[in-house]
Parts: sequence; structure tokens; C-alpha cells
Amino acid sequence: MSIKENYLRIREQIPEYVKIVLAAKMRTKEEIEEVIYAGAEIIGENYVQEAEKMYQELGEEAKKVKWHMIGGLQKNKINKALKIFDCIQTIDSPEFAEVANKRAEKINKIMFVFIEVNIGSEMTKAGVKPDYEIIEKLAEGIAELKYLRLEGLMTMGPRVGNPEDSRPYFRKTKNIFEKLKENVSNGDLKYLSMGMSNSYKIAIEEGANMVRLGTAIFGKRICDINGQ
Repeated sequence: MSIKENYLRIREQIPEYVKIVLAAKMRTKEEIEEVIYAGAEIIGENYVQEAEKMYQELGEEAKKVKWHMIGGLQKNKINKALKIFDCIQTIDSPEFAEVANKRAEKINKIMFVFIEVNIGSEMTKAGVKPDYEIIEKLAEGIAELKYLRLEGLMTMGPRVGNPEDSRPYFRKTKNIFEKLKENVSNGDLKYLSMGMSNSYKIAIEEGANMVRLGTAIFGKRICDINGQ
């Protein structure tokens, strides 16, 4: 199947309210163009430098979609990120949120953000510990910042062979999300971003309304096929 066919098939299979973020890491300009022509609404990038290059290569086509930062973001890359992205899904500390707010103020740009939750408490992954009080405190702090708009939670979840094993982690994140919606006084939580190519169906069953898909749409990367 072509990229377009994969996208349209999955778009038809999943509920209309679920947003698809196309994980574009190491994809070509031609691949991204094809999925934009197929009707994609959001492109997700892991690295600022790669996003910057792709945005420039796409030219006017880049403006037809929203751009989400779905990888870790270093403070020294915030200025460049603000010029490209519409949303940063990986806020994980009050300090980072405050720096992002100050940088956004300098260019007078409202930046939409998600809190990244390390729901599996994995040492090798970024994100806030899955402690509700810590997450709520961060959410309340972000809600008070003038140039940031808290719109959701994002989680990676542990990498598992069987997608069913992701279910309890997604369920726990959904519970945190619902509790935040009730308790954060000045927020506008809309999106629960969880689930990738191998687990998006389970994530949707557990409450995700945004999924991040790469391989399921684009197929394997050339470097994966060559084993590099």
C-alpha cells in the first residue's frame, strides 16, 4: 500500500474525533508531501534541526499542516522551535515551562503545550513522574503563564512486544487526564496523546484522542530495512 492508502485506511478505521500526528522522524520530503496531499493535519518531529530542514524544503506545503514537537527539547533550541512548531508535547518541568514562556513572549507568540508523563517511571525516558500531585502542580503553573496554553497530556508508555501490555499504562494516564480536567482551574485540557503504530488501537480504546503514527503510515524506514 502507498503512504496515501495507509493514511486513508487508518483515518477511516479510527474515530473521527481522534487526531493523527504523523511521526516524521527521518522521513523524506516526498513522503511528507504525500501524506499532506492525503489530508494529514499534523506533522510531528523529534528534532528541531530536522524539523527546520523539512519545513524549509516543503515551502508553502509546510503551512498546510500544524507542527508538533514530540521529542525532547533542549532549552538552547527553544528559540528555533518556537518559529516552527504550533505545539510542544514534551513539557516536563516548571523551569522549562517558564523559559519557554519567556522566549515566546519575546516574539509575541502563543505556544500550545502538553505535559509529558513518564507513565512507566522509566529511567531512560523523559517526562514527569506519574504522581498526580506533581502533575497537577505543573499544570496549574503552566495555566498561569501568559504565552503558554496547556492543551493536553502526552505519554510514550513502556515499549512492549504485546500491545495489550500497554493497556494499564494508558488507562492510568487517562485517569490522570480526567482528574486534571476537573481540578486545573485555568486550563483547557483537550487532548490525550498516547499510542503509536503498534499500540494506537489499544490507546484509543483507553481514551486517547490523539495518536502518533510513523511506521503504520510510512512503512519501515530505509535504515530499519537495512538494519542500520
